[in-house]
Amino acid sequence: MSASSNDPLLQPYQLKHLTLKNRIMTTSHEPAYPENGMPTDRYRAYHVERAKAGVGLTMTAGSATVSKDSPPLFNNILAYKDEVVGWMKRLTDECHDHGCAVMIQLTHLGRRTTWAKGNWLPSVSSGPEREPSHRAFPKVVEEWDIARIIQNYADAAERMAAAGLDGIELECYGHLMDQFVSPLTNTLEGGRYSGATLETRTNFAMDVIGAIREQVPKDFLIGVRYAADEVEEGGTTADEGIAFGKRMRDSGMVDFLNVIRGRIHTDVAMTDVIPVGGMKSAPHLDFAGRVKAEVGLPTFHAARIPDVATARHAIATGQLDLVGMTRAHMADPHLVQKIREGREHDIRPCVGATYCLDRIYGAGEALCIHNPATGRELTMPHSITAAPSKKRVVVVGAGPGGLEAARVAAERGHEVIVFEAAGQAGGQVRLTAQTKRRSEMIGIIDWRMSQCAARDVEFRFNTWAEAADVTALEPDVVIIATGGLPQKDILKEGNDLTVSAWDILSGDVKPGKDVLIYDETGDHAALQAADVLAAAGAKVEIATRDRTFSGDVMAMNLVPYMRTLQEKDVTFTVTWLLKQASRSGNRIKATMGTDYSSFTRDKDYDQIVVNAGTLPNAQIYFDLKPLSVNLGEVDQDALIEGRPQEIRTNPEGRFQLFRIGDAVSSRNIHAAIYDGLRYIKDL
Repeated sequence: MSASSNDPLLQPYQLKHLTLKNRIMTTSHEPAYPENGMPTDRYRAYHVERAKAGVGLTMTAGSATVSKDSPPLFNNILAYKDEVVGWMKRLTDECHDHGCAVMIQLTHLGRRTTWAKGNWLPSVSSGPEREPSHRAFPKVVEEWDIARIIQNYADAAERMAAAGLDGIELECYGHLMDQFVSPLTNTLEGGRYSGATLETRTNFAMDVIGAIREQVPKDFLIGVRYAADEVEEGGTTADEGIAFGKRMRDSGMVDFLNVIRGRIHTDVAMTDVIPVGGMKSAPHLDFAGRVKAEVGLPTFHAARIPDVATARHAIATGQLDLVGMTRAHMADPHLVQKIREGREHDIRPCVGATYCLDRIYGAGEALCIHNPATGRELTMPHSITAAPSKKRVVVVGAGPGGLEAARVAAERGHEVIVFEAAGQAGGQVRLTAQTKRRSEMIGIIDWRMSQCAARDVEFRFNTWAEAADVTALEPDVVIIATGGLPQKDILKEGNDLTVSAWDILSGDVKPGKDVLIYDETGDHAALQAADVLAAAGAKVEIATRDRTFSGDVMAMNLVPYMRTLQEKDVTFTVTWLLKQASRSGNRIKATMGTDYSSFTRDKDYDQIVVNAGTLPNAQIYFDLKPLSVNLGEVDQDALIEGRPQEIRTNPEGRFQLFRIGDAVSSRNIHAAIYDGLRYIKDL
């Protein structure tokens, strides 16, 4: 059944000469897939997948850098190189073949980068202060820098026009252009680009736009994604942002605006611009609507608009002309197709984990926490095809990895039976979702359960499966997804005096009043336990042997935790190792050491919580291993390349056997789900 033709999201939109087939776009973001600064096959496949499924506009890059003294901090596209034209043309042509418009965001990062990369040129800005997030002290721009960079912008835009793109978007929030606009970062005195007035602060942006207009065809679209309100004392105000928007409108050179509210100079500020799970959805939508109403240019916007209902509201109420659903498309690139086909219930939800962005800002590549095919389109499928013959697949464990294996096997057309020791599915995800901040994570489980229910997967809950239970079903394939159990006993002495972070999160152990959390893992569990303890009124110290704390939580996800914990009696101690615990009257003495010397110190607490990952709960795997055709062996090359597993070393074996996720080793949700997909997709 197809969606109604009256759906506001599916209405075409006329942007000057360009007809966009619907109102949904993916906004600029850098997934960090380029190779040597070029958008090669992997990058192209990522965008083409969304184009095939019907997105109206894909805004590539986030951002493509126009100058050599703007080194690519996030593995950005190098728009200053001529060779980019061929790569962008191929991407654009393929997206156009599917009726999807293509643009690219161009930028000079200014101080939002580092000098110790690329050509080791000094970063430049309109003032000497460093950006806290990236720590480079910039050179204050000189006249010749400004002239050169303006020309770099124009040349980069000309390359994109030559590649056949429909237009460009200029980044004017946090990057060099905005550094000129903001009174917080423009300290230039005198002259055309000084920080004295809104006019002088916006002259750089206007001169860039003017230079581009002179070098590109008349019908080449130019837009600006800009901070229309910095929401900080001394920064660009909403009234100034709207006045700047009107200046761009009145110039006749700008075709659309993409509205940002806030700053991105710190992790905290960026998280308010791009909210993570547990934060308010669409917090800046009303402000974007105000900009549209008062400026009158076509207006785009994205900021935690993860669901179709919110996106539809944004268009139906006239607040936006195009709505950005970027993280939603990372979770499900077929989102538009499913809306069009009346299958909104099948959309894989964005759960707000922000694993995608935090990986980018940690110098990794963008990956969705529960769609392992995103960014791996060359080897992993988003749509599962039917198998040539039906098999019986038995999955032991209904955590995220086991459920993914069951889902994929069922979509292949196989008979699937799942054993689960608990009374409901979810594993560690259900535990992490008990805290309000991460409650949306349960969507990882709920979506897979609904997909399995639609395909008649059989679940046997409250069943601790033994090898005999599995072999009695005469399976063709067995997947062990039994996860792990907390590894708590890591001390020389006193392990019986400690509890695990899981004990605190599950409520199995009552919170103490003076608590040490010793974190060997750096993941969410320690901070979630600290949240629970602090909310109960405890004094909490989080200690780690690492140089930094909570490394796996990463920048943006750390922000909500810190906002809560810093208001309470919580301290963070790095480079200290918990060696042992012992009785000290009615309290517990923690002996702390360090990797840096033989020095130790003692301190008393009334509770010690250990977070040290998990150990595989996988005895059933070893019991079944001699009975399997592959003896549990994995062809790693085939696994990496996305090919079927074909090892048959045991002629007496009765089934293929694989274990996945934390049943192998302590990893994370993405790793478990990735295993569930890549082992099963070719069965």
